[in-house]
Amino acid sequence: MFNRRSALLFLSASIAAPQNAFSAALREITWDDLIPPGVPYSEIIGEGELDEANDLWNPIYDANGVKVNEELNGAYIKMPGFIIPFDISLAGVTDFMLVPYIGACIHTPPPPSNQLVMVRSARPWPGDNLWDPVWVTGTMRTQLQSTTLGQTGYSIEADEMAIYEW
Repeated sequence: MFNRRSALLFLSASIAAPQNAFSAALREITWDDLIPPGVPYSEIIGEGELDEANDLWNPIYDANGVKVNEELNGAYIKMPGFIIPFDISLAGVTDFMLVPYIGACIHTPPPPSNQLVMVRSARPWPGDNLWDPVWVTGTMRTQLQSTTLGQTGYSIEADEMAIYEW
């Protein structure tokens, strides 16, 4: 039974509780943070082979290219990147791949999976801003997924997005 005393106890406890107890602390990360601790960037790039018929270089990544930083699983993060859309509607794009540099996966072979992030945005990102670098804020998961553009090592359920300005 919820009485006056219970209400006062609940109210005083919620005022005294720190704000972080109710929401995850935001952690601003960079692309280097996606590489597991102790694995140098130089060790995630593998050998490769030339596809002469299509005039492409296809990298072959070793096991370090698919290793992810498990400390980021479930973390509430904010990170910059570029959008490679999977679907575009009149409202904008909600499903896309976040990549570390412009043109990744389109004009060049894809980066290793621990440098690619699948994003599902709660609100569509305007189609006229697709070439701008963006900040993506949301909950990150370590999750290997295969797409037509490359294998991703992470996913984000985006709460917020904004133009990245440096």
